[in-house]
Amino acid sequence: MNFLNKEGGDITFREKLKSVYRGKGCPGMLTGVTVIDFSRHLPGPVCTMRLADLGAEVIEINSFPAHDPGPSTHAVNWEARETGAFYLRSHRNHKSISLNLRTEDGKALAFALASQADVVVESYRAGVLRHLGLDYDSLWAVHPSLIYCSVTGYGQSGEMNQLGGNDLNIQAVSGFLSALRDGEGKPVIADIPIADYAVGLYASEQICAALVQRARTGRGAYLDVASGDLLSSWMGLHAILGRCRSSQEYSSARHERLAYQVYETSDGQYVALAAVEEKFWLNFCRAVGRDDWESAYQATVSEQPEVYEDLKALFSSRTQAEWSELGMEVDCCLTAVEDMENWANSLYVTSREIAYTLPYLEKRTSSAGGSKWAAWYTDHTHELLRKKLRLAESELGRLQKLGVIPAIPT
Repeated sequence: MNFLNKEGGDITFREKLKSVYRGKGCPGMLTGVTVIDFSRHLPGPVCTMRLADLGAEVIEINSFPAHDPGPSTHAVNWEARETGAFYLRSHRNHKSISLNLRTEDGKALAFALASQADVVVESYRAGVLRHLGLDYDSLWAVHPSLIYCSVTGYGQSGEMNQLGGNDLNIQAVSGFLSALRDGEGKPVIADIPIADYAVGLYASEQICAALVQRARTGRGAYLDVASGDLLSSWMGLHAILGRCRSSQEYSSARHERLAYQVYETSDGQYVALAAVEEKFWLNFCRAVGRDDWESAYQATVSEQPEVYEDLKALFSSRTQAEWSELGMEVDCCLTAVEDMENWANSLYVTSREIAYTLPYLEKRTSSAGGSKWAAWYTDHTHELLRKKLRLAESELGRLQKLGVIPAIPT
């Protein structure tokens, strides 16, 4: 399939998709939407980063003087800061304003920016921004079409809404952690902050839906988005299924299936076989010349331990690359377990050119020495206050002297 470009030449369907995905040759879908971001930690910035990736102008409000957790607080090493690896995972395409919200002037500036925005995102505990006069009710009174999204762990109501909580706590209270267990039945801590990333994406989805509603009705919206709600809803179906079986039957339903396992290869790597549909299992058995395994389609490890041992021996006879090649040739749901070291060169990532779409990492040395902010961070306070609120240089100078905003970065 071909498309005709503006110059009259042909471009392939694949090239067209690449153009759309990377934003080349077409405007961002959220161009013209302004987002004021009061959020901290990971979930809120992930949400606003996704909106920024879609073309929205995202202005994050940072504390001044710096004392709250920021994009580089938990960077594990200086290289993660200097290359932007930590900062760009959740703050790319953001513009930053630093305000002292402990001052009346700082709160007034934040209110003025929020009252002009399309979307406000915050991630404080329930009720905190009410003390600053930056809550939804205060802003709604002057801007009823505003979309205001609160991203928290436990939500704006309920018995736990004032408790602190991190990703592991959310996984725990939602029941999600109980579904991730090792061979001894102990819950396993994932390396990826699943709840934080998931709720960031979910919040951006809710905001986009609210923007569609506002385009139709003119109404704004208040969005109470909680990662505990999201993961609990994911677990709901599993909980219902679990009621229909014993807990042992439920936990082993898939984990025990011969056709649904992770197997080690001869080079110490792993592959995932997920042939839960009969056709995939039959394709696999025939491809490896073991027609005698076909009847074990629904069998578990405990039911047919001898087949399990044979499968382990079979997978350990070839390398991961060899099994990946078989998985590409035979439709049997067999894929490599890619590790982070080789992620950028993996088959899926390279064929979809995912790494190409992510920010390029290059070392930058911060001129601020021991500053909390990474070298990638740029403060836009003076520029944005001039542009958004039309503040004169004399007013910016006054605010700077009073400690409401920082000096112009050198």
